[in-house]
Amino acid sequence: MAVAVFEDALLGSLFGDEAVARAFASERTVRRYNEVEAALTRAAQSVGLVPDAAADALVALLGDFAPDLSDVAEGTLRDGMPLPRYAALLKAAAGEHARHAHLGSTSQDIIDTALALALAEVNAIYAERLDGLCLALDRLSAEHGRRALMGRTRMQAALPITVADRIRGWAAPLRRERERLDRLRPRVELLQFGGPVGTRRGWDGHGDEIAAHMAQALGLTDPGEAWHTARDGLGAYAAWLTQVSAALGKVGQDVCLMAQQGIGEVRLAGGGGSSAMAHKRNPIDGELLITLARYNAAQLGGFAQSLVHEQERSGVSWALEWMILPPMCVATGCGLLTAQRLLDAVEVIGAPEGTVFEGDG
Repeated sequence: MAVAVFEDALLGSLFGDEAVARAFASERTVRRYNEVEAALTRAAQSVGLVPDAAADALVALLGDFAPDLSDVAEGTLRDGMPLPRYAALLKAAAGEHARHAHLGSTSQDIIDTALALALAEVNAIYAERLDGLCLALDRLSAEHGRRALMGRTRMQAALPITVADRIRGWAAPLRRERERLDRLRPRVELLQFGGPVGTRRGWDGHGDEIAAHMAQALGLTDPGEAWHTARDGLGAYAAWLTQVSAALGKVGQDVCLMAQQGIGEVRLAGGGGSSAMAHKRNPIDGELLITLARYNAAQLGGFAQSLVHEQERSGVSWALEWMILPPMCVATGCGLLTAQRLLDAVEVIGAPEGTVFEGDG
């Protein structure tokens, strides 16, 4: 078993999400550094701080700049982050234009803005998948909603309900989280720009103009100030990831209970096999949704620890954030894929219309 279960050769197909993980891949991250540096160069050019010839040369270089990742990794061990070595290699490659590269910026400006670009990509994936899940639940309700179920409270038979009643309980939180994502995106898809101590001083007084130009070029929001130590947007985002996973875990938990032998309220196509008991069809996807929900719930506490940044920059909290947030994103993406697969596997749910339970009526 690999240390990173999401990328494990044996377990990655269960827990992983290639599309979301790709957004955080090292090569992709470096390309985002390039995008941010290019936007900075053009913005500085727009206020006269970088000559046209130098700006054109730097942007052309950044179009396919690909530093040796092993070299950057050695720098990370020394500096505690990859950007100082990346910037040094960029300046070396820039030659006569080196003094205009990475102009007045700090490592956190580039790293956090690259993260914002990654989250923008991931959020688009989430939005599409949540829309698909809501449609799938609507279809399931249209096809099976009038069928009967026994409503259960504290896992004991209570009163009869319909399949539509239960599906409504699955769908409502997912619809709310889809709406919250739209409201949340401007809080995390943010340009980070503040310079060495986050004040935007420097650049001959053009800091705000440069930031506005960069944000427009990158498709991000300019918050009007640096958020070096104000990570509340990311805190809300981590909580949102946990809420989505919890809503999916609820679906998985219910399906697992409904699929129990002796209950038989749902029939799923396929199902996981047992190495010892050939008759079993385990509700693997339902179980996985519960596991992923509990995983993100556990990570949320760790992420909350990363929200406390001392003074104008934290090496401790920042690094903890790097360790926790991308896996939470992958777990959420995997949950959305798994839930879609689970709903697509439903063949029958509930009892036929008109079924009367014992004691009903």
